[in-house]
Amino acid sequence: MLTHVVLYKLKENTAEIRKKMTENFYSMQGKIPALLSVKAGSDILGAERSFDIALVCQFANIDKLKEYQTHPVHLPVKQYVASVVERSHSVDFVTE
Repeated sequence: MLTHVVLYKLKENTAEIRKKMTENFYSMQGKIPALLSVKAGSDILGAERSFDIALVCQFANIDKLKEYQTHPVHLPVKQYVASVVERSHSVDFVTE
């Protein structure tokens, strides 16, 4: 199992943008065969080191992650995210 984690820092951290981002992430569930699960949410602590939004997705393997990255359902979500995000960090890891 491959877990894909992305943390996002928004250009403008508003409730409207946070809601739209998480709705976009969850809108992919069930529409991209390679995507096994999606979890997303907004930070609740607001600490100095906090990011604003987290996305956690699971895939069977790296090839399925690559399929997801170019899937037509993912592309408009990716485009919206790019328009509202200042920066992001990610990590991808495999578990048994």
